[in-house]
Amino acid sequence: MDQHTLAPPPGSKHAKIRRGRGNAGGKGTSAGRGRKGQKSRGKVAVGFEGGQIPLIRRLARKPGFRNPMRIEFQAVHLGDLAEHFAAGATVDAEALAALRLIDGAEQPFKVLSDGELTHALTVLAPRLSASAKEAITAAGGSFEELAPAAHRVRNRIHRRRAAAAAEAAAAGANPAAGASPAAVPSPEAEA
Repeated sequence: MDQHTLAPPPGSKHAKIRRGRGNAGGKGTSAGRGRKGQKSRGKVAVGFEGGQIPLIRRLARKPGFRNPMRIEFQAVHLGDLAEHFAAGATVDAEALAALRLIDGAEQPFKVLSDGELTHALTVLAPRLSASAKEAITAAGGSFEELAPAAHRVRNRIHRRRAAAAAEAAAAGANPAAGASPAAVPSPEAEA
């Protein structure tokens, strides 16, 4: 038996049913949908399960949700940098990809403080941990964080308070002392 003589067993391959192509297609009249009812009229929505909670809504609140927008950073350790780079070298994505410490130059990565760095390096990375920054600086090197994490307060009340405090600071007022302008009654309201 050779590779060019291999074939699927008889009866395992079927021609695709061509629905709605008339009686000559073998599924004429009702196009293989039956005669009456909801399914014959094409009115069943995708994911409809007869009125019960659909699967897509049941699974949304179960544990194990994975955020599709999450960016996975590859870990690069200081010990690996000390082993592969000489003193004074510049560590960037292209150099790491050439040494196969990351999958590709466009792959996001984060420098972590595992290992010991004994000589000065210039590190250009999207993210660095706080302890890695301290270790690089202590070894006499320098770093640049190309894509630092944006720490946003999701609670809108806190964002409004922060914006109000920034406006008050810009106006030269102390937000901790005194009342806000909205709390001071206007002369028209007193009269």
